[in-house]
Amino acid sequence: MTKKINIKHSLPAGARKPALTPNALTVLNKRYLIKDNHSEVVETPQDMFWRVARTVAAGEANYKLSTPVDELAFKFYEMMAAFDFLPNSPTLMNAGRELGQLSACFVLPVEDSMESIFEAVKQTALIHKSGGGTGFSFSRIRPHNDLVHSTKGVSSGPLSFMSVFDCATETIKQGGTRRGANMAILRVDHPDIMDFIKVKSDLSTLNNFNLSVAITDEFMDAVKTDSEYSLVNPRDGEVVRRQSATKVFRQIVKQAWLSGEPGIVFIDRMNAKNPTPAAGAIESTNPCGEQPLLPYESCNLGSINLANMVADGKIDYGKLGRTVDMAVHFLDNVIDVNRYPLPQIDKVTKQNRKIGLGVMGYADMLCKLELPYSSPEAVKLAGEIMSFIDEKALDYSKKLGEQRGAFPNFPESVYGRQNPDVPVRNATRTTIAPTGTLSIIAGCSSGVEPVFAISFLRRVMDNTEMYEVNPVFAAAAKAHGFYSEKLLKKISSRGTVQGLEEIPLKYRQVFETAHDINPRNHIETQAAFQKFTNNAVSKTINFGHDATVEDVQNAYMMAYEMNCKGLTIYRDGCRANQVLSTDSTGAAESQVKEAGGLIKRDRPRSLVGKTYQMTTGCGQMYVTINEDNDKHQFELFNFVGKAGGCAASQCEAIGRLVSLAWRSGMKPEPIIKQLIGISCHKPAGFGGNKVLSCADAIAQAIRQHMETQNGVKDDSVASDTQPFGACPECGGAIEYEGGCCVCHSCGYSECA
Repeated sequence: MTKKINIKHSLPAGARKPALTPNALTVLNKRYLIKDNHSEVVETPQDMFWRVARTVAAGEANYKLSTPVDELAFKFYEMMAAFDFLPNSPTLMNAGRELGQLSACFVLPVEDSMESIFEAVKQTALIHKSGGGTGFSFSRIRPHNDLVHSTKGVSSGPLSFMSVFDCATETIKQGGTRRGANMAILRVDHPDIMDFIKVKSDLSTLNNFNLSVAITDEFMDAVKTDSEYSLVNPRDGEVVRRQSATKVFRQIVKQAWLSGEPGIVFIDRMNAKNPTPAAGAIESTNPCGEQPLLPYESCNLGSINLANMVADGKIDYGKLGRTVDMAVHFLDNVIDVNRYPLPQIDKVTKQNRKIGLGVMGYADMLCKLELPYSSPEAVKLAGEIMSFIDEKALDYSKKLGEQRGAFPNFPESVYGRQNPDVPVRNATRTTIAPTGTLSIIAGCSSGVEPVFAISFLRRVMDNTEMYEVNPVFAAAAKAHGFYSEKLLKKISSRGTVQGLEEIPLKYRQVFETAHDINPRNHIETQAAFQKFTNNAVSKTINFGHDATVEDVQNAYMMAYEMNCKGLTIYRDGCRANQVLSTDSTGAAESQVKEAGGLIKRDRPRSLVGKTYQMTTGCGQMYVTINEDNDKHQFELFNFVGKAGGCAASQCEAIGRLVSLAWRSGMKPEPIIKQLIGISCHKPAGFGGNKVLSCADAIAQAIRQHMETQNGVKDDSVASDTQPFGACPECGGAIEYEGGCCVCHSCGYSECA
């Protein structure tokens, strides 16, 4: 336990005042600053940084002090207030408060027994309540239909138990706590692997999980030689059957192309870099995939803002080195002052003392240096910077090891066997994490991702519209005379500066956005950072909508050859606004075209139909579907009980357009595909009853009607549903970043 010490509680005179953007203030007020019982903010951003700084500095009381606690606290404060470094969100939220849980990443074991599975469900609830995210490997659970000796029955398999975890997470989220996120990993040699790969063909399932397949070296060798590999029952280690590696790999690729999931982790590569193999094997990661952890292990993360490490057009390595030292010191202290949600996590975390120091603002740094993100020079610089950070972090961890002692598992670790006379304080030091809300607070680009938008439109609370612009671009545009509101509007509508002749070619090249960069350049950047990162790198490889399955397959092979530890891809538009397939489009066209034009049927005086009650965020909706004498859908009416203004008019407009389509001969399926899964800021319900918007409610009502009429469940449109579209909190646009859905307008993150 941390000793009680005397430390200043008021912010010292002359302390730096953080320069916050309006967006950063909005995020802080909504998510981070302390509120009273009436939900009124009672803390300033300065107060928050000082609260965090003095709480973390108090960890010095456990050791022989080399720096007075109040002096160290002030150094921590200045580092955060300058946005040179920020710790992960739970530390900013909970340090110095009653909860006191400061870590973001956890992994829990799931053994092949009912007791273990439901104990893990309970532990997951406690972690999510404290603000953390959880990762699991379900690879130890026996496959579907396997024998259960105790009951002489059959196993329901890992996927059924994943649904239990998903439901528990949904219930916790509905209870109003900070949203929890999960990672589910299944080994590629598990007999249920094909079901796991395809489970998110229906994107209404497992919405609280990111999915990744644990890929082995044996499997990749089999893919390269187009041969078979073994599927093994985890219950007894027996080979169940042999299967084509190419077939399984192709299914992984196809599913990722369709929906962005599952991702892949190269599990043997992760274990080859496991610093404490005697303590156990790595089976899972945290929800975004960048932090491999042992069962019951946690890790606290933090990120250095590389945009602040540029001076006079060069990297300021002196400042960067000092920031690395202070950040490692900070993160090591967090381990001691942390209040862990479970005693097992407290024990295992302190045996290895892993920390995860990463970076943000990488793309902004490149822009300041006038280097295009996709250039060979940028990739080379990425490796140089991360090599420097990793080396400095190890040096400072050794310094702390001499002062405070090595991590307890050090003697049996890779470091202890290599050089037992040089104690290392932390088993790992570096991790590249996504920094969604942290980068909003710091006013910089996220993680090692490219800039997502140079300029975008923001609507503030009084419906005022304003264009926000990347600060590095704004500075360059003003300095070179091409800045204008008209230009920002044009960039916002296009999403890129490419092709805009009013911007000099040099700056069109420098200010690349995510979709201006080809997948190979993305992977080269990830590989450059991974080479010098102890843990892993969270990064999304962006594809254009017209990318092929082969493009995705090539990316996966490239990531493996370049020694990445995993890969997450996202094809633009693959979950939202899906285009109809050729077959569907052709069928629809054949129905509605006659004699070269559309034929609209006249309405008879009377029709028979059914009314469906749907619960939406706007109130109860009643959807009436009328049919003609041939049992063909003819028209749709809807009424929303509490809605008025735009909501009512939008619903009426949808009803009229659906009716027009039906009277012109279109089948219901294409209409369902276009409407289902559209999100708004006021979803209702959860699980199988979740309604994302009024448009989604209308689509679900049509689908229910079709199921009633046909007498079978309608799965034909499952692959085109989507769990997101608009931000559920502000209605803004959702981006896919670091393996997670994030909103850059308000700071919402699907992965907490």
